[in-house]
Amino acid sequence: MSRLKTAAGKGGRAALGLAVLVLGVAGFFALSASFATYPVVLPKEDAPRWVRGAFHVHTTRSDGRGTPEAVAAAARAAGLDFVVLTDHNDFAPREPAFVHGVLLVHGVEISTSHGHLVAFGMARPLEGMRAWMPPGDAVRAVEAAGGTAVLAHPVQKRNPWKDDASAKEAPGFELYSADTFFRHAVRNPFSRLLPAVGASLTNAVHGVMLLVAPEPEPMARFLELSRERPRLAFCAHDAHGLPPYGAVFASLAMYLPSETLPFPLPEDAKDAAVRVSRALGSGQALCAFRALGEPGGFVLEGMDAVRREAREGDRLTVRLPGLPEADSARVRVWGSGRLGADGRSVELTEPGVVQVEVWVRAPGRFFGTEWRPWLVPGPVRVLPRGPGI
Repeated sequence: MSRLKTAAGKGGRAALGLAVLVLGVAGFFALSASFATYPVVLPKEDAPRWVRGAFHVHTTRSDGRGTPEAVAAAARAAGLDFVVLTDHNDFAPREPAFVHGVLLVHGVEISTSHGHLVAFGMARPLEGMRAWMPPGDAVRAVEAAGGTAVLAHPVQKRNPWKDDASAKEAPGFELYSADTFFRHAVRNPFSRLLPAVGASLTNAVHGVMLLVAPEPEPMARFLELSRERPRLAFCAHDAHGLPPYGAVFASLAMYLPSETLPFPLPEDAKDAAVRVSRALGSGQALCAFRALGEPGGFVLEGMDAVRREAREGDRLTVRLPGLPEADSARVRVWGSGRLGADGRSVELTEPGVVQVEVWVRAPGRFFGTEWRPWLVPGPVRVLPRGPGI
């Protein structure tokens, strides 16, 4: 009995010591977060105001923590113009509406037998829908209803998209997902999760941004599918209320350039929802990690901006919307392109697809900085060089 008591005492002291250590480390990250400064890139004074909103958000209609009204209030406080609500298997048609001045656009996240599919912009009711239906049937039903189908967190270890045939049919792809970032942090509790939790105690946005750690698998799969047909790149909030809606909304957003949808939105909710959905599905929408700076004024020159096409041998040029400090912003290139010596131009080297992004130095987990994505436009298809060109 005495040995059991001794062992129990040692176990209790060890648990207490671990708890003290965790609290101490969290306190350290909370202290460092109080010195983190956002935004990193200050916009130009004449930069245009783009319509901005949250994509892929859950409410109490499925597994979210907030009502639609609470989500709208959080979006308004974060300066968003619209929210695309995508509750799980919520197939009942719902009218768009302005709530607290924020447009609520109703979509759905469909649980298929081989992964999750986000659908929005349906002009007609979805027919024959049910949970755990075959993935190809779900993709085709969304298309038949006039909507846009997006592969949700397609390479996430918990709920990946596992059907190749239907993956080739869905036009949209969640290239970055806040929920995937969170799950990656859970698998790395000391290097990712604990710093983020600690930072959230004093700086909620910094806590969310510390979760942003892109992995190579989503980009590789995205480029593979984009070679088959044009793709739409999305940054998904996949917000459930933990981390808080407001912190996630203040950290990233989908932006609709003024060429596709001028600010402000139309006053009629139905008209505004149609325009937002159309712009999101146009391929010209831009994802920005807005805690790092606003994207208004960003331009990727040297291509057909509507079709998002260029030709082998052409050169794209990145025009930044703000004024980052020297060497604090980098253009990153994946696929059929090569970064020029000037660091702002991209030579298109072969037919295929190229993804061009802007990354910046952002506040890190300690007192230093880390490279993080800032501006994420859609991909550009590279066509073969034509005869005589």
